[in-house]
Amino acid sequence: MQKTHKPDSFRTESPADKLLDIIIWCLVLFAVIITLYPFLYVLSVSISDGQAVAKGQVLLFPKGFTLETYGTVTQYSQLWVSYKNTAIYTVLGTIVNIVFTCLAAYPLSRKHFFLRRKLNFFVVFTMYFSGGLIPTYMVVTGLGLYNSRLAMIIPVLLSTYNMMICRSAMESVPQDLFENASLEGAGDWYMMIHIAVPLIKPTLAVLTLYYAVARYNDFFNAMLYLGKSELQPLQMFLRRILIMSSSEILQAAGTSGAAAAAQNTLKIRYVCIVLAALPIFCITPFVQKYLVSGTMLGAVKG
Repeated sequence: MQKTHKPDSFRTESPADKLLDIIIWCLVLFAVIITLYPFLYVLSVSISDGQAVAKGQVLLFPKGFTLETYGTVTQYSQLWVSYKNTAIYTVLGTIVNIVFTCLAAYPLSRKHFFLRRKLNFFVVFTMYFSGGLIPTYMVVTGLGLYNSRLAMIIPVLLSTYNMMICRSAMESVPQDLFENASLEGAGDWYMMIHIAVPLIKPTLAVLTLYYAVARYNDFFNAMLYLGKSELQPLQMFLRRILIMSSSEILQAAGTSGAAAAAQNTLKIRYVCIVLAALPIFCITPFVQKYLVSGTMLGAVKG
């Protein structure tokens, strides 16, 4: 009599497999907790009563719900100026980054380009060796970019790593498409815009996300090249409030008294953190699929 085999879906797990699953889920739960706790704590402190915060009563959930500090911070005009600057640097900088990344990646992906090997070598060389901070600062200031919005865009015009990812994606496009288009009389500009770029849209979406996050979080270039507060991005405003313990918001709000000032200073810091992270939290659900596909860039294909 022939024995029937149960399908894999009906096989019972061994005790060792169950124990392994429990360990994995515990590790995942622990990672989620230690990741979410700082965000929940910052949010809870920002909406809690100042006295409860000063006494250290806020551990996870808010104590004495209030949005008074949010009103104080949002009335400060420099916050919105910094928001506007960050939006300009992020949107304009990302667009320019993607354009120049494609312009650099396309010729380096074409095998018939006679300078392909040499330029690839110089591109890789810059990933390991650079001119240094002081020479870069001298070049940027020598070009007259100090206290200019272009100082946040031109020095970071291109990421070598992102360009190499884009180049690899263009190399994976079937060469027959380029050969057929070339026989029809299409030039390199046409093939790049109408063939290469449309076929690597998933890769460009991931690179756009990488560039946008980098531009949004960039504060070092602003610290070097932007001395005027009306040109500084949100991250510089946040740095001034958190690290330098600036009391400009308290002074603008007219807060008096040492105790009240101490309570409001701590809450203002956390409110500024929440307001700075809010755009990223709002955008992340819409680009989550690109984040997942971005983790697969450079993975080995089976």
